[in-house]
Amino acid sequence: MTSCEGKNSWPELVGVQGTVAEATIERENPSVDAIIVEDGSVVTPDFRCDRVWVWVRTDGTVSKVPVIG
Repeated sequence: MTSCEGKNSWPELVGVQGTVAEATIERENPSVDAIIVEDGSVVTPDFRCDRVWVWVRTDGTVSKVPVIG
């Protein structure tokens, strides 16, 4: 099991604008880079402690709980 430093999940951000979520995640855990991706996009499957995918709907709101990985 991989253990990453700092906060690793942001369920409170589901439904907010992706850009707001991105800024919040990077403020709350400066060790990660939050990356906005549209639902249905293809992303790399590798696990990284320094990355959070921020999945957004076509209206720009977060659709899934952002987590480190």
